[in-house]
Amino acid sequence: MSGSRSAQIADTPERSTLPAGRNLLFLREEELRLAQDLLYFGYRDFTAGADAILAELGMGRAHHRVLHYVGRRPGITVGDLLGILAITKQSLGRVLQPLVEDGYVTQTPGRNDRRQRLLTLTEKGAALERRLFERQRETVMQAYREAGPAAVEGFRRVMRGLMGEQARAACDLLEGPAVAPGTTR
Repeated sequence: MSGSRSAQIADTPERSTLPAGRNLLFLREEELRLAQDLLYFGYRDFTAGADAILAELGMGRAHHRVLHYVGRRPGITVGDLLGILAITKQSLGRVLQPLVEDGYVTQTPGRNDRRQRLLTLTEKGAALERRLFERQRETVMQAYREAGPAAVEGFRRVMRGLMGEQARAACDLLEGPAVAPGTTR
């Protein structure tokens, strides 16, 4: 199959209703390459609207990730954020410092361990994070509606399958109950 032929087949109603695992055709090289294409184009278009908002503010995707995860876990420690983002302290500092200086994020010492730095969005930061979320929310909602509940569950399984152990642990942390700022799990 050529790339354009694969795209045509993927868009047909018959294709979307085939049972998962049918003859294991999804494991063929062309299907795996199509999966890579879908991930790339899906991510590109999913991030495009938020990227435009960020560009207006002189920010990029790294800023968005920090805003997103600090918004998901108010009071998150710098250490936990480093673990989620899988970046160095120096890389985080380059992104976090301007967010703090421009009034999007606050840093406070931990209650039990004053060396910890707890991160929380300011009102300004929460408003920006919400604006970015809303821009992407509609895209995800529309895709979920079109795909249906079984496909959404399948998507979640595939995405978790793509994650390494550290990423799955970070995802579990985000999905778990919130912890009071300054305390440990």
